Amino acid sequence: MTEPTTPENRAPAPTARELENEVARTRAELSETLDHLATRLSPSYQANQLARATKLAASDAGAFVTGGGLPDREPRRRRNAQVLLGAAAAGLALVVVVVVRARRR
Repeated sequence: MTEPTTPENRAPAPTARELENEVARTRAELSETLDHLATRLSPSYQANQLARATKLAASDAGAFVTGGGLPDREPRRRRNAQVLLGAAAAGLALVVVVVVRARRR
């Protein structure tokens, strides 16, 4: 059960200066959070992240083709490499179909 509030056990009310400092600190945190969100949502940031992930997937796919295997500890990297390998296989199949059809004519 909680104790009733009496003048002896009540916490002192924050001073105006303490409240102003808390508001300033909260505004600074909010500003920093908004800056991070704006950065992460910007098209250039998204493009850079996509380029980085694609390069990493290409490197992982190359390692797989040369016998190095796929990354075991990072499921996202493994999936990205598999998607890239699948897209490459589909592209190769398409090229084969086009070449075979062209030769038949």
